[in-house]
Formats: sequence, C-alpha cells, structure tokens
Amino acid sequence: MPGVERSAQEFEVEFPVIVVGAGAAGFTAALAARDAGADVLLLERDLVPRGSTSMSQGYVCAAASKVQRAAGIEDDADAFYRDIMARTKGTADPLISRTVADESGPTIDWLMEKFDIPFSMNLPWAGAFGHSVNRMHGVPERRGEQLHGALASAADSIGVDTVTGAHVDLVYADESGKVTGVRIKRSDGSEEKVGCKALVLATCGFGANHEMVKTFIPSFGTSSYYRYFGHEGNDGEGIEWGMELGAATGSMDAYQGYGALAEPYGIIVNYDIVMRGGWTVNIDGERFSNENADISAQALHVLQQPNGTGWIIFDDARRDICADLPEFRDLAALGAVRTAPSAKELAAIIKVPAEALEATMASVERMAKGEIECPFGRDFTKYPPLSGQLHAIRTTGALFHTQGGLQVDSEAQVVRADGSKLPNLFASGGAARSISGNGVDGYLPAAGLCTAVTLGRLAGQAAAKLAAR
Repeated sequence: MPGVERSAQEFEVEFPVIVVGAGAAGFTAALAARDAGADVLLLERDLVPRGSTSMSQGYVCAAASKVQRAAGIEDDADAFYRDIMARTKGTADPLISRTVADESGPTIDWLMEKFDIPFSMNLPWAGAFGHSVNRMHGVPERRGEQLHGALASAADSIGVDTVTGAHVDLVYADESGKVTGVRIKRSDGSEEKVGCKALVLATCGFGANHEMVKTFIPSFGTSSYYRYFGHEGNDGEGIEWGMELGAATGSMDAYQGYGALAEPYGIIVNYDIVMRGGWTVNIDGERFSNENADISAQALHVLQQPNGTGWIIFDDARRDICADLPEFRDLAALGAVRTAPSAKELAAIIKVPAEALEATMASVERMAKGEIECPFGRDFTKYPPLSGQLHAIRTTGALFHTQGGLQVDSEAQVVRADGSKLPNLFASGGAARSISGNGVDGYLPAAGLCTAVTLGRLAGQAAAKLAAR
C-alpha cells in the first residue's frame, strides 16, 4: 500500500529534484527542471514507460502557440479561459484554469523549439465540444506513443536520469510535511532510499482503483455499467500520498469518458466519423442522444443503452476520413467494420431491427436536408446525409481518465485546504486537479495532455528553483 512515513532517514544518494511517473507530465517536468539547471531523477515503475500518454492519440489543446498562429488560427489565453469556464459551468478551479490557459501555448512553443517535439495543428479538427477554435496540437502519427517517445528522447539528450522498473511505494517527510525522500522497490525485489530537495508527483489518476472510483465518482463506480479503459497503473497512489501529507483535493468526481470504444477490441473509434455526419444507434436501431454534444458524456449515453452497446453508422465518405489512421486500420484488419450495400442488409449483419434502422436513416436524411429537427438537438445540416455503401462499428462507453486530484497553485506547488503551500511538493498530470470542473461533461478534448505538459513544465521549473535555494 502507498503511504507516507514521517521519520528521519539516511539516504544512499540525494537528488535536487525527483519526479515520480514517466508519462507526458513526468517527462515534461523532468525536462523543465533539467533545463533550469537541476539534476533530476525520473522514476517509473513500469519497465517500459507507457501509461495514459501512450494510450492516447497524443493531442494537446493549447492557446496562442506559434504553430497555431502560423496556421491562421486566431486565439488567445482569454478565449481559452472563457471556454474552460463555459464548458464546466463555472466549476473549474479559476486559478488552475487561468494558469493553464496562459501557459499552454508557451509550453507548446518551448517543447517544439527547445526539444524538437513535432507538434502541428490537426486542421480538420475545428472548434468542437467546447473549444471555440481549433486548439488541437498533435504529432504526425496521431498516436500518443510517438509523443511519449519524443519526450523520452529529449529527456535522455538533456541528461535526465530515468530509471524504470522503480516503483516508489513510500514517501518520507518530516513533521512539517516537507518531503525528504522516497523509497524505491526495484523490479528485482531490491529496495533503495533516495533523498531529494523537491518532489514532483506526476503519477496518474485513479481510474483503475475501483474503490476510489466508488468513493469519489459514485454515479459511475457504483453502477452496473462501470467500465474502465486505461492503464492499469492508474491507481491514485500519488493523490493518496498528497492527501496523507495534508494536501487539499479538488474536482474528484471529474473524469474523461469516451463513448466510441470498439467492442470487444478495446480500440478507440476516431470520432471524426461521427463529427462529420455519422451517427449512433442502440441495439434497437434507434438514436438516443446528440452524438456531437459532448464526446466525454457520450460514454454514459451509450452505457445506459441495452447491453451498454451502440453501433456507429457511417458511409464510404466518412470512412475515407479515417481510413489511413492507425486505429481504424487496426479495426478494419480485425473485422470490426461491418459493411453492407443498404440499411436493411446492414441491420441483418449487426442484428438490429431492419425497419427501425431504415426509419432512423430516413429521419436523419430529412434532418440533414433541414426538413425536420433532431429530437436531441443535433444539427445535421452541415454535412450531406449518408449514401451508398454503409458501415457499422460496435461500440461501448468507458471511463478513460479521472480528472480530479491534488490542489495546486500557479506554479503547480501542492497546497493545503487553507491555501498554504506544502513545503516542497509539486504535482502535475493525473495527480493534479485538472480543468474539467465536476462530473463527466466538463472535459474539453485534449485537456488531459494539456494540463499534463503545462503543469509539468511549471512544476519542474519551480521545483528546480526551490531546490537551488
């Protein structure tokens, strides 16, 4: 069990800054601390760093970056902040939201210019799901593995000491809450004690910890349709350490859902298919939501359907949008994409009532022509209706990543409930409170990696500065 021990220790070695967790947040924090002149030890419990970053599509939302401006997109931190607060209905933490809005663009610029991280704008992703403009910064392969690898290479090149197979299971601190070091359990069973001047928790959320999910997100964790799609290491231990040290937490019921996880393959369906005219039906062949209202909350809409199942319906034109993307290629190779020349024949393949699917298709066509309104409020007039050969992919919804965590200030330093700072503890990534407010419907696309790298950079800089003092 994770924990904190308040006792004097003798350490075999000491680093100015220790970062726990080698995801996007941890690598960015380590890069920032090393760039600021500190010697850094980056500890990762897995033998090969993967986690939520590698499982993502590698997108980071950010405002007013140089690459965004070069693409002709007008944006600024004020607009991003307004979008955050609007999306979360004012429940996001104002200080963290303002900090992320202000620093996200400079963080992208820094990563690109200093470390050659290959970000570019995903231009087809216009403002959607709460973003008033396109803020989607991605890597060429559109896979988190590429972003993760680029950050790891940068850390290696700048002299970050990265140790894998090193599970931090105990944090040492004095009575004031000042962290003095950590205990590491190595993959070979040996243990080490390493001291530090500052500790950055860049661990993870708690989506894989069902007990924490039941406690903090009872609407999801106590339901019969609980499903989790994420790294099994997201057990919330960093958050628990912070709480034991006296840290405040916030937005603990917030999470990122995804309503288009291909069943039973566990591969995400690229949502561009739906955003540009595709739609989702249940096993009765009927639509049940505005599929484009909220990419996160759509997870609950799907899970609440019979058998927690949805079928995304699309045509060749929508298929062509994503045909070359790695996830879609994988799904096609696995036989997840079902194809037929008509709605009636497709219904037979996916085992939904043919009359219902034909009626749904006819009604959506009328919506696209502006003849009738969608009962769920979706505007279908932006794209032509489905035509010709049809396709379907079976999906479900899932919890991807929790968004609540330790309360931090504008330098990503962890604070207590009264606002006072813990002496030398910093947090970013899944260990820190994000900008998603409360519940499932405040998540902005790519906000997870945005807060990870933005707060990671601020945490690394501040930790190096504190350690130097």
